[in-house]
Amino acid sequence: MIPSATDQATAGVEPPLEVRGASKVERPRLGCDTDTEVCVVGAGLAGLTVAYELARNGTSVVVLEGRRVGWNASGHNLGAVMPGYAVPVEELIARVGFEDTRELWALSQRGADYVRANAAAACPETVVAGGALEVSTVDAGDRLIGRLQMLGEDFGTDVEGWQVERVRNTLRTSRYFHALHFPNAFQLDAGRYLDGLARLAEQAGVRIFEDTPVVSIDPGGIRKRIMTPSARLRASHVVLAGNLHIGAPALRLAGTLLPVWRYAALTPPLGDRLDGVIGFQGAVSDDDGIDHFRIVGGNRLMWSSPETTWQANPEKFGKVIRHRIRTVFPQLADVGIENVWSAAFGRTVHGMPQIGQLRPGLWVASGFGRQGLNTTAAAGELIAKAILERDDRWKLFSPFELVWTGGAAGRVVGHAANILSRRTAALAGTFARLRERTAAREQEREMARARRLAAIKARSVEVVRRSSATQRPSQQDSF
Repeated sequence: MIPSATDQATAGVEPPLEVRGASKVERPRLGCDTDTEVCVVGAGLAGLTVAYELARNGTSVVVLEGRRVGWNASGHNLGAVMPGYAVPVEELIARVGFEDTRELWALSQRGADYVRANAAAACPETVVAGGALEVSTVDAGDRLIGRLQMLGEDFGTDVEGWQVERVRNTLRTSRYFHALHFPNAFQLDAGRYLDGLARLAEQAGVRIFEDTPVVSIDPGGIRKRIMTPSARLRASHVVLAGNLHIGAPALRLAGTLLPVWRYAALTPPLGDRLDGVIGFQGAVSDDDGIDHFRIVGGNRLMWSSPETTWQANPEKFGKVIRHRIRTVFPQLADVGIENVWSAAFGRTVHGMPQIGQLRPGLWVASGFGRQGLNTTAAAGELIAKAILERDDRWKLFSPFELVWTGGAAGRVVGHAANILSRRTAALAGTFARLRERTAAREQEREMARARRLAAIKARSVEVVRRSSATQRPSQQDSF
């Protein structure tokens, strides 16, 4: 891949060893003209998945990567694996209908299962079966019940609802109300998984070339021509699995991705302090998409929160993340930040991945946004089956077409929308907690009123009893 305008500086500080612990294998550049059946542009999660699936079914595959395997978004993923997309299921139903949404959800679940199976083969030591919690920042019990029934009964998902009391007994904060619990969700070290996936692909026969940017692609004809600075390549199929940095080979594709930098931080070891604050070992995310956190290494807190549509020094966001931790968990107000890092990912206008065929023999797998691990796996399987078996299930993603993000103006709008979304969510949460406190005070007043009435009634009964007791002797005297 060739760097684009969004990639003139590094993607950010590398995550610490607790998040990305595998050593990188150096791979050669493409040095001579080559023929292959399939050329995959981009060695991230999606590209390696489609390459692995094709190669283990006997297809000749070459992967071209402009830098190194998983250098950006794929290698900086926070590692939570669960079904679903970045778009709420209700919005998907409104867009494509109930039946297609159910099919899309099943694909996302299959993608999560695929990652689990490959991780068990490639890096089993990194898999943590802790589940996942999607917490609500407002009191939305009725909405949760409806979604719970739909996911569980209609979509066949293993999910359960948590009431407010259980959520707050597990996460010691008043900012969260109800939650959806996905017990089969799990976490892994995304960097190690990516390296393991690359090893599996190479064992299956995939040839991966690093430091080999693609200068141009001629998609016409039966054999497509791919140009790199050092050699040419011909292939029957080309899969564009790049992100924001796809650059010159697919400018139209790059223009459909809004660049978003997500920042994350890791605290120092906190000892036993976390036990009384966070009693959940899986991933926690709020339904506003603002905060995402989990415990790593037994007693460290990994937290991801702010987003920007322009690249910035990740170290500047340490204070922002620390403020978010303090806001949600005041008990951890004095917790320090040991490491901060970031990575850029591409977000589409509609929020869904771009998966499918642009023209005969030219495929795209991109725009995975925040929900990358399961959806990249689903994309890899779909495209591989389409090439091998002419499976057309990729057409489920056809309604989510390539939409231009608006260039620099779109980034300004996206940044403003992000700020507005965070402020709206914060305001909604504030009002929800205010309503809860008001309701609690009203309930306390009602209980106090009931206690006063009960006391008055008891005194009245006692007065009547005493009056009756004094009247009985006088009546006996009159006889």
